[in-house]
Amino acid sequence: MRRLASRVDWKAGLPDFALLTAGAALMAVNLNLFLAPADIAPGGVTGAAILINHFTQWPIGLTMLVLNVPLVLLGFLYLGRFHFLTRTLYAVLVYNLGADLVAHWLPAGGITHDVLLNALFGGIVAGIGTGLVYRAGGTTAGSGTLSRVMQIKTGIPISQLYILVDGGIILVAGLVFGWEKGLYAFIALFVWGLAADYVQEGPSVIRTMFIITDSPKEIAEVILNNFRLGVTAWPAQGMFTENQHTILFCTVSRPQERALRTAVTKLDPDAFIVTGHGHQASGGVLGAARRDREKQPS
Repeated sequence: MRRLASRVDWKAGLPDFALLTAGAALMAVNLNLFLAPADIAPGGVTGAAILINHFTQWPIGLTMLVLNVPLVLLGFLYLGRFHFLTRTLYAVLVYNLGADLVAHWLPAGGITHDVLLNALFGGIVAGIGTGLVYRAGGTTAGSGTLSRVMQIKTGIPISQLYILVDGGIILVAGLVFGWEKGLYAFIALFVWGLAADYVQEGPSVIRTMFIITDSPKEIAEVILNNFRLGVTAWPAQGMFTENQHTILFCTVSRPQERALRTAVTKLDPDAFIVTGHGHQASGGVLGAARRDREKQPS
């Protein structure tokens, strides 16, 4: 039974390790095509390794691996032990060792000499790779692990620690490669973060709508019957007027948003409507809700 369970668990983890492999390999290729040839050091262990390579000519991938060893140990001690170690160590090995391996088959000077293109595409491709690794439940260690551990130990917001760690490396890169390259490194780091978030969380494809109204039944009927959307209501009180209102909540696709807003305003011109962005929604099937309502005694 144990063998069977372990076999099932191993097979269940295959998709995640496929994502880890794809993401880490993409980052290794990106390092040799865009970042290193243009001397763009966008913070973190990657940026530190590029700086060290500039002075010592040590292989960038091997340097990253050496720098990551103590960070992986820190993550093991403070961020989840073996659950953290397995996938992160695998992603680190593929990325770091793969960086030196693929360098032999890629153009030594990259594919473009335009520094802005290198910064933009270096950030985009690295962000895609990082996002794939995150989606699989792993990390690439680096400054993210260090910042997270420092946040646990000191209580300093992690965003400030990211700025201190990555910003410090980019500052050194500006001193070594010139301030223009340092500015390009900031561009690459910014795009890297945006692309990683996009891959990890997906595009904003739905809208969440909060409607504060005094005509909840009429508006809810329109949402249910005309737009075929589920809707949830709860009571609320205006703190300034102390009047009682109702909050309606629903998710709506982007093409429906304007039409629903118009319909709500027509029914209640004084309704207060707030629209937010969402990445995905699940559950709350309208048909199931209606079946439950029909089962209730009249």
